[in-house]
Amino acid sequence: MELMKQLSLAEMGFLPKVGKQTRKAVFLGEMETVVPWSRLEGLIEPHYPKKGNGRPPMPLSAMLRIHFLQQWFGYSDPAMEEALHDVPLLRQFAGLDAFEDVMPDESTLLRFRHLLEKHDLAVAIFAEVNVVLSEKGLSMKRGTVVDATLIAAPSSTQNEDKKRDPEMTQTKKGNQWHFGMKAHIGVDAQSGLIHTVECTTAKVADITMLEKCQHGEEVIVLGDRGYHKTNRTIEHFEKEGERSILTPSKKPVGGKLTGKQKAFNRMLSAVRVIVEHPFRVVKRQFGYVKVRYRGLTKNTGQIVTLFALANLWLARKRLSPALGEVRP
Repeated sequence: MELMKQLSLAEMGFLPKVGKQTRKAVFLGEMETVVPWSRLEGLIEPHYPKKGNGRPPMPLSAMLRIHFLQQWFGYSDPAMEEALHDVPLLRQFAGLDAFEDVMPDESTLLRFRHLLEKHDLAVAIFAEVNVVLSEKGLSMKRGTVVDATLIAAPSSTQNEDKKRDPEMTQTKKGNQWHFGMKAHIGVDAQSGLIHTVECTTAKVADITMLEKCQHGEEVIVLGDRGYHKTNRTIEHFEKEGERSILTPSKKPVGGKLTGKQKAFNRMLSAVRVIVEHPFRVVKRQFGYVKVRYRGLTKNTGQIVTLFALANLWLARKRLSPALGEVRP
């Protein structure tokens, strides 16, 4: 695995003087420490272009860091190319030197993403991150909380094809219609870390994805009203197979919830809130609220990568500093 090189004195002269760190610098410092860089590079390296076959490729370590920068800060390929020229902090994180290195252009960034898509490496990255977290004892696996979130897609037909993305659909939530896709996740009820991610078009009902959002070893599964069945509420509870699945009680038509039902719903809501944290990280911390590409496959790859990075962000305070790799 190629090590990141020392930056030149000229490049170091453009870096901020020691003083108050920006939030972006603090964030990148934390992620530099907790991301298992060598293990993730090891997944990609067998598929990455080798030296000696035409134009020398960019260092894999730099391309992976740049790819993650795009996920964390929402950069498109052209915007990422510009940012690497303009922002010394981002160059430093990627291990690139403005005075010695050629910055990757948007076509290079596009080819790297296509490489990840071709070999389904987003799924491999998510799995490897979870292996690392499991090795640290952060996955208890006794309980799962399931939920789904809508990811908006452009609904306008004012584009070159004069039509919306055919792989996206619309669904009604409350009194509002939404067009796009859904990310369904299963979260460890104790650690709050995501163990399963499934992506579908928006019209797919949450309840149909319940089985796929479980890892199979849990003894209890908790869901909201989107996973409701009569036998899953406290008053008519029945064990389903090897595990218990619980959802809130619904108010009967023309009636009211009993005190016992209200207390159960409050208790369930207090436990289930842990599933909202990954959505907050992806949508608020990373700013991902709308699909970037056309089609489910490309967007699924990005969403799975985002949740892998969200796991590392959520676990950053609990991970040992020894997990990360400090560059020389």
